[in-house]
Amino acid sequence: MRSWSPLADVPDDIRSRAARVRLACFDVDGVMTDGGLYYSDAGHEAKRFHALDGLGLKMLVESGIHVAVITARDTQAVVQRMRDLGIRHVFAGVHDKRACLFALAQELGIVSEDIAHVGDDLPDLGAMSAVGFAITVANAHPLITEIAHWQTRRRGGDGAVREACELILAARGLLDTAVARFR
Repeated sequence: MRSWSPLADVPDDIRSRAARVRLACFDVDGVMTDGGLYYSDAGHEAKRFHALDGLGLKMLVESGIHVAVITARDTQAVVQRMRDLGIRHVFAGVHDKRACLFALAQELGIVSEDIAHVGDDLPDLGAMSAVGFAITVANAHPLITEIAHWQTRRRGGDGAVREACELILAARGLLDTAVARFR
């Protein structure tokens, strides 16, 4: 029997919110990355993504949960990383994340109660305040922490995305199947 569970110490209302998720949306800077912006002398931007997070995102996709990435910055690094992970819904250079998220939800036929949004800073405020499950990372801005339903233990860029993915999968009863393919 497994001694670890992403649902340990998670209140029932959070389990219920996570169990409804059909669309999981993620910010990039500060959530999938540590929030640092890295520029070469030639002006090229680079980002550091955590491999744990990538596998969590892939497990969501492979389990039939829609995954979207909505970021205000428009960088090729994000597009390439999401392509590598098989994430189809990538929106870069977005200034109104809420409108973008709800346009996608309408296209997919998903209601707001069945959406999770993971964010860390003020540009995520509108989207997080309108979804059924608002998640933030351990090092989020205090205003985001106030409106979040749940906060990861890990920091953005350091496994927080994986933590959110596994919570959603476990609450939906899909984690054991997602993990079984690695045994």
